[in-house]
Amino acid sequence: MAKDSEPGGKRSPFGPQPLSALVPRLTRPAFRKRSPAGAQLLADWPALVGPALAATTQPSRFAGGRLTIACAGPVAMELQYLAPQLIARINGQLGEALVRELRFIQQPRAASPPVAPLPPARPLPPRVAAELDSLPDAGLRAALAKLGRGVYRRGP
Repeated sequence: MAKDSEPGGKRSPFGPQPLSALVPRLTRPAFRKRSPAGAQLLADWPALVGPALAATTQPSRFAGGRLTIACAGPVAMELQYLAPQLIARINGQLGEALVRELRFIQQPRAASPPVAPLPPARPLPPRVAAELDSLPDAGLRAALAKLGRGVYRRGP
């Protein structure tokens, strides 16, 4: 019999607790602020709605089956007509019927920060280049050379 249990088989309230009993208390505050489904909607938004709609819209809130979408200009009117198809598409991609209603708010999309260009690729080290040259498959050789240039881009 374990030290942390009483003779009747019950756990002592002062002994170790199973991890499953601690997880809800730890995650509840985070999920109150943003649900897992809401986080997935934010992360997968371009894949869920496509690049054209993702360029002009942004999910801003998801609660109680209602998804609030921020959009700029006349896109809201177009989305109201597309709402049933958009709900079906989002729910189909997520694998369950989470979104029941869409709400649109007029809000310009925040400009994305400029992307810094990558430093120029350096030549592959001679030993790596020699190993690549010994590969018989040209497609594999090209793919590994591209990977190597990316790895050795930053230098030692």
